[in-house]
Order: sequence, then C-alpha cells, then structure tokens
Amino acid sequence: MRVYSASSEETLRARKLLKDWVGEGFVTKEQHQLLEKETVSELRTTNIFLRLVLFLFTLISVGAAAALFLEVFLSGPSEQTTGVFFLIFAPVCYAAAEIAVSQARLYRYGIEEALAVCSVVFLCVGIQLALFTGRSYSPAECLVPAAGAVFSLWIWRRFGFPYAFIAAMIFVIFLPGYWTSSPSARHLIIAAFYTTGLIAVATVRSRHRFDYLEQTYSLVEAFLWLGIYLAVNLKLSSFDLPPRWSIGIPDTSGLFPRPFYWGTWVMIWCLPPIVLARGLRQKDRFVIAVGAIVATLTLVSNKPYLGWPRHTWDPMLLGVLLTGVAVLLRRWLARGPGGIQHGFTAARLSGKDKDWINVGATVTGLLSPQPPAPQPSSPDFRFGGGQTGGGGASGDF
Repeated sequence: MRVYSASSEETLRARKLLKDWVGEGFVTKEQHQLLEKETVSELRTTNIFLRLVLFLFTLISVGAAAALFLEVFLSGPSEQTTGVFFLIFAPVCYAAAEIAVSQARLYRYGIEEALAVCSVVFLCVGIQLALFTGRSYSPAECLVPAAGAVFSLWIWRRFGFPYAFIAAMIFVIFLPGYWTSSPSARHLIIAAFYTTGLIAVATVRSRHRFDYLEQTYSLVEAFLWLGIYLAVNLKLSSFDLPPRWSIGIPDTSGLFPRPFYWGTWVMIWCLPPIVLARGLRQKDRFVIAVGAIVATLTLVSNKPYLGWPRHTWDPMLLGVLLTGVAVLLRRWLARGPGGIQHGFTAARLSGKDKDWINVGATVTGLLSPQPPAPQPSSPDFRFGGGQTGGGGASGDF
C-alpha cells in the first residue's frame, strides 16, 4: 500500500534515532561510525529549509506550466474546458509524484510532496469547473469535498504525509453543508466522521505499536481527538462564529436546541480527561499534548457557554493556574527515583526537542523586525567653530 518499503523506512527511523542518541551522548563516536554504516538508506532526504524551498518552487513551476499550457494551446477557454484539462493535470501530477519516489527515491524532499498536493488541487477545482459551472446549487456538489477527502486519505496512506490527513479532515467539514441546513446536525455528522476515523486508527495502530508507523498513527490519532473536540465545542466551531465575533456578538446558544447545547457543554468537560487518560496509558506525547490543549480550551470557553461576563484578569488567572499545574507536575516527577514516575520524566531524552527549538529560534529570528541600520558618518566631518581658552591658551573645537 505504501510507496516506500518497510525496510527503507525502518532504516531511516533507525538513522534518526542514532542521530538523537549521538547528540545526547548515549552512543560513542566509535559506535556511531559502526552503526552508521549499517543504517545506510537508498532514499534521498534533505533538511527542512531546502524541503520548503523545493516545495514552493515545485508549486510555482506546476502552476506556471498549467497556465502556459492553457494560454498557448487554448485561447480563452471556457470554465468547463479548463475544468476538463484540470482533471487531466491531476493524474499527471500524481504520476509524476509516484515517479519521483520510485525512480529518484525522494523522501520528504519537497518535490514529490508538491506534486501530490497539486494533484488534489487540480482534481477538486477540475470537478467544480467541469461539472457544476453555471448550474444552480445542487447537493451533488458534495462530490468536490468528498473527492478531496478520499484522495487526500489515499495520499496520506500512500506517501505518509501528515498534512494530507489534515486536508482530508478539512474537506469533511464541508460535507454536511450539502446534506442538511441544521447546525446541530452538521456538528453531529462531523463528529461522527471523526469518531469513526478514530476507532479505525486506534484499531490499526495496535498492530504497529513498536515499528516505524507508530509515530504516524500517533499524530493522526491526536488530530482526530482535536477534531472531535472542536466539532463538539460550539463556542469554537460554530459555522457563523467569524461574522458574529466581528460584530461583537459571540453568543451562539440561540442557534441550537437547549438539550443539544448543554449536552455539548458536558462533552467538552468529559473529553479532556478521556484524551489525557488515553495519552498517559499509551505514553503518547502527541495525544497528551492534545489533552492539555483541549483542557485549556475548555477553561477558556466555559464562561461563554454559561453566559458569564468576561474580565480583563481572566487570562492572568488562567496563566497562573497553568503555571501552578506545570510546577506541581515537575516537582512530582522530580521526587521519583532518577526523576522518573511511572515511566514519565521531565528530563529531555531526545535531541529532537533541541532541533525543534533551533528551528523555532531560526524562524522567529527571520520573522522578527530588523533594527534600522546605523547611518555611516562622513569621514570629512569634523567639529569646529567653537572657541575655548584661558590662561593665555585658545583653541577651536
């Protein structure tokens, strides 16, 4: 099913772990040299910065090539004709992504990722232009997000791109709008889709507990837990929330039946402990992080749910609460033998955290405004024109 062989991905995983162990001093230089020879992979990889550059360059190149083709061979084509050619471009881009992986052996190189993304974009835009241009609204238009969701899932399953799964989750959000006008039903349908996906992922994940697919399924499960919570929390995911916030009326309680409204309030308090318990049981840092995030969001959205007035000191109280929880957890972990409690520790055990901190510091430095450059002084400039003196001495300055 996956385009990469299991042995190749296992080798890359072992190589990354070896790099982390060397960075933390767990492996000597002699051991590193010996193990590095045993973890040579035929896949071509690159760093995150060149990967982003190649991704953007490929996106621009594909878009420019498509526009040039339409301009040269089709003078002023109709929207339906453009859609048909987009439907042709979609499999071409996908085939190019497959060739880039199978022939050039690219792995997270940016080029094959951009080609896969372009195939999804061409497919969805092509279906919209070719089938539904100039027609009145029809429930059949749900074919566009449905095709995007299915094809994004296939790309995630085939290539293992995490953002392809996120794209599939986003496409799912648009599906209920074609089936029902009830806001309550939309939230329930989205939550049902995500819950079904969560059950399927949890079932499959149990067979990959200690192999190279563990992290992939860990991320996907974390995304699905977060998606379920956002679908349930009406104060964060109401479909008319942006315009209501813009006019200063973020109250959405009148849009939903009271049993449904208060049922979701109960759910946003029940989900955080469930997510945290799942993450702690699996020792899954991504699910634990999502559990902490949704717990914080519950505290933030509780007042709007209950209709209580907000105060300027609410963020300060929340910050004090979170700081206190962090300090108590760290002290509890430190009291264990070697700073470990039930398999958990506050100490950093992997060099990946250091790498992410370095990447974040670099990005922050690039985005931060630069101070104005000092103006160079003229070499011919000199002070003068003043007089000073005393005791028979004088001089200018």
